[in-house]
Amino acid sequence: MAERRVVVTGASSGIGAATVRLFRERGWSVVGVARRTDRLEELAAETGCDVFTADLTDQAQVDALRDHLAGLGAVHALVNNAGGAFGMASVEASEAEDWARMFDVNVVAVKRVTSALLPLLRAAAAADGHADILTVTSIAGHVAYEGGGGYNASKFAARALVAVLRLELAGEPIRVLEIAPGMVKTDEFSLVRFGGDRARADSVYENVPNPLHAEDIAEAIVHSIELPGHVNLDLVTIKPVAQAAPHKVIRGELRPKGY
Repeated sequence: MAERRVVVTGASSGIGAATVRLFRERGWSVVGVARRTDRLEELAAETGCDVFTADLTDQAQVDALRDHLAGLGAVHALVNNAGGAFGMASVEASEAEDWARMFDVNVVAVKRVTSALLPLLRAAAAADGHADILTVTSIAGHVAYEGGGGYNASKFAARALVAVLRLELAGEPIRVLEIAPGMVKTDEFSLVRFGGDRARADSVYENVPNPLHAEDIAEAIVHSIELPGHVNLDLVTIKPVAQAAPHKVIRGELRPKGY
């Protein structure tokens, strides 16, 4: 079988960049996609991956990505990782514009990229046995919490998109997988959510023993896709042990009762 190729969106930082690195370590051909060309070029120099700059909320740029990939050859897997959260205000007080941005990047962009790349994935599946569509959602798409508002709503929608897609592709050798992380300490997620307020972003992880890191999620993503083609991990939720739920996080040392 020819070298397998995976497309990873949101590749310029965090989970996306870690996923690109791990796929490259495992011998995959990787195309990293993001909006920031400088970050992508650094990643390409580090890992040897291919890169493509695109804003996935723009259909013309998604179409250009599709055409670029068609020129490279087979696409065996797509990792829909690009996304984001903006604000933690209440439903009443939050800005509708922030909700629209979250739905655009967390839901509509996933639809755009999936629709555009499905013909390439089908061709790879026909030639090599199977293909994969893996979407990174969040436990925020499974459990609501105060202040979650638009982020909860958009991730619940992304979860629904994945579930419907799995039903619609039944009968084809294309796996539809969902990875739903909990608390993951990355350089940018909370910083973006809180509008660049570094102190508030850092407080999210303060005194939390062993929060997850981007590399932990990358391991789950790559593992899911490298399993034998007949094994489908429909949904994997991943939280640090210190996080029982989105709204219940233990701060301080974890220890058995009585010790």
